[in-house]
Parts: sequence; C-alpha cells; structure tokens
Amino acid sequence: MAARIEHLATSGRFSLDGGTWDVENNVWIVGDDSEVIVIDAAHNADAIAKAVGERTLRAIVCTHAHNDHINAAPELADRTGAPIFLQLDDRLLWKHTHPERDPDGYLSDRQRLQVAGIELTVLHTPGHAPGAICLHAPAVNAVFTGDTLFQGGPGATGRSFSSFPTIIRSIRAELFSLPAETVVHTGHGNSTTIGTEAPHLQEWIDRGY
Repeated sequence: MAARIEHLATSGRFSLDGGTWDVENNVWIVGDDSEVIVIDAAHNADAIAKAVGERTLRAIVCTHAHNDHINAAPELADRTGAPIFLQLDDRLLWKHTHPERDPDGYLSDRQRLQVAGIELTVLHTPGHAPGAICLHAPAVNAVFTGDTLFQGGPGATGRSFSSFPTIIRSIRAELFSLPAETVVHTGHGNSTTIGTEAPHLQEWIDRGY
C-alpha cells in the first residue's frame, strides 16, 4: 500500500520559563502498512505505540525540543527500538526535559530521511527554537512544520531561545518557497496550505507576531 499520513492528537502540558500551559499536540505518523516514522512523540507513548501497531518504527523525529513535543519520545524509543533524531541546536532545550538521555542522532539541514518509499527533506527553520526543523515530503504533498508555521501565523517567539525576525526569515526562505498546494501539517491546531498562508506574511511582520 502507498505511503500515507496518519494523525493522532495527544494532550498534556507545555512548560518553559517558569510557566505551564495545557496543550493539545499533533502527532504525525508517515509510512505504510509495514514501516513508519513518528513526527513529534508528544505526551502519550501508549497512544502513539497503539497507532503504530505492529509496523516497524524507523525513527522518532522531533521538530524541536520543547517538552510537549518530546516528552514521550524516550519511552516510545525504549518500547520500539526506534532512534530519536533532533537538530543539534536544540540539544540544550532537550536537556531541560531529558537531562539523563541524549537523542540517538542529530539532523542537518537538507538531510533526507526515507520511509515507505518516500523521502522527507529536513529544513532547518530556527526562530521558535534554535533547532526547529520542518520536514518536506513532496511525494505526499506535505510539509510538517512543528511550531514554525500555523494556520494564521508563525509560531510563538516570546519565550527563551526564540526570535521573531529569525522565524520570519525561516518561513520566507524555507516554507514560502514550496509549492502553494503543499499541505502544512502543524504541531498544534488545524492543517493549512502554503498558498493560504503566504499572502499574509507582511501582515504578520507588521503586527510583530
């Protein structure tokens, strides 16, 4: 069966800079009936493992290292044997949540991952976090943006390790150069498309978030 995208929503808490917020995260599973990757193992390893089922989990890819996107990653890795991958610039953030454990590997810009016969290209998109990445999978007409781009604007940049000018540069250069029909699968909330969001870039710059 051809590769496909599956979605799971999990709930938990995001903590940074002394604050804690209730959040619902999107977990994305990309693959076919035999092998998959998980993008952002958030909150609930049991639910993610159940969604993966008997398929081989090739990798757990973290779009960035805020705790709500990585808190279930070690347990899921221990249960499945899958490696955890993160961009190196987010190692410090990772250590806030998992001080006793490192990721199994670090991702570089334009690195290519393979699963179920399709290719996902790593795009380094700092701003929300220094090591934030997106994954572009043209074979399934998708980009997985974590917290870099949402329906209606960029990810938040009001907390430590973030920068609004940097996220705008990332979105303009790396995401809005993708085909307009590319579906944007986000870390929270609803999916959108590049063509829907791109016309609003100047509005976001003017408002400052």
